Amino acid sequence: MAEDADRARKSTGARRNPDSADAILDAAEAVLVEAGYSGFSIEAVARRARAGKPTIYRWWPSKAALLFDVYQRLKRVENPDTGNLEDDLVGFLKNLFSHWHDTSSGSVFRSLIAEAQSDATVATVLVEYTKGRHAHTGQMIERAKARGEVAADVDATLVADLVASFAWTHLLTNRLDEDEATLRRAVRYVVRGIAPPANSPPAIRQRSRRRRIVG
Repeated sequence: MAEDADRARKSTGARRNPDSADAILDAAEAVLVEAGYSGFSIEAVARRARAGKPTIYRWWPSKAALLFDVYQRLKRVENPDTGNLEDDLVGFLKNLFSHWHDTSSGSVFRSLIAEAQSDATVATVLVEYTKGRHAHTGQMIERAKARGEVAADVDATLVADLVASFAWTHLLTNRLDEDEATLRRAVRYVVRGIAPPANSPPAIRQRSRRRRIVG
């Protein structure tokens, strides 16, 4: 019966049928809300969506792949474009922390990160997801380059990685209620660097140099 219902949805093999894909994603969201991450399964999604498991696995090769699609579907985080890189990154982090804190997506993503440490399939999906997200965040860096705020040889993806590392650390340690001053200070360290200003007194530069050598 499930297969008949699946055929009724006119599945098109590896190329997703939009209506069927939406029905499966709707079902996956519902299962996630009702059962949580630990109770989420392809079997439960198939029953709710009235779809065959082979179809789901044809479009999503693993539970992790489906969950990442659900996570991205739930994610509503704007990349600000204020004309100033520091303000853009602070606004982005505020939006991201708020989204993780106020919706179930934060716990889903935290669980996926944790599972990736012991499951190679989840780790592979996480790496691919991260590449896409860093490219997306890197657009703020590229815009800043065009405005002359950032040196032309700066690797936008690496800067995005630094920002993401700060965000992931706070997600994994349940510190999503940081105030704006803390977020701004962290962003400022990334944007401006931690070296003393070129025009600072020699003694300050020397103390900083000694700290680097000792460290």
